[in-house]
Amino acid sequence: MSDISVLFVCMGNICRSPTAQGVFESVVEEADLGRRIRIDSAGTHAYHVGEPPDRRAMQAAAGRGIDLGGQRARRVEKSDFEHFDYVLAMDSSNLDDLLSVCPQPYRDRVSLFLEFADNPVRLDVPDPYYGGGKGFEEVLDLVEAGARGLLETIRQQLK
Repeated sequence: MSDISVLFVCMGNICRSPTAQGVFESVVEEADLGRRIRIDSAGTHAYHVGEPPDRRAMQAAAGRGIDLGGQRARRVEKSDFEHFDYVLAMDSSNLDDLLSVCPQPYRDRVSLFLEFADNPVRLDVPDPYYGGGKGFEEVLDLVEAGARGLLETIRQQLK
């Protein structure tokens, strides 16, 4: 059983949150903490439930050695707030959606993912869905910064 659990959330769970899940899984494995941290992702909307990540997200991630192919989109469930220590929104719109359905006792678990980045240039991870490949690279850059900061925060908890 894991000590800490993290859920990454975007709108459809096919671009940003699966990328964050894949990147964070990678940094957690590099830190040899894979058995101690459970990682998942979900969407605030059910548009793509059961679908794999967007092919452009998978291609961009693969370019950095990260495989997103085993993931499937799912929608956030009320039980997620109880079962995850961190429920991390990719942007303020998703944060608002999460807080609107989060039971009061678990609201302190919900925050913006990029709040964990060291000196973030922005707090929202932009949605690359309607853009080109450059948007997916920007998402990866932001997510990598957030993942490193989140790992350091969790490392302190695990001591």
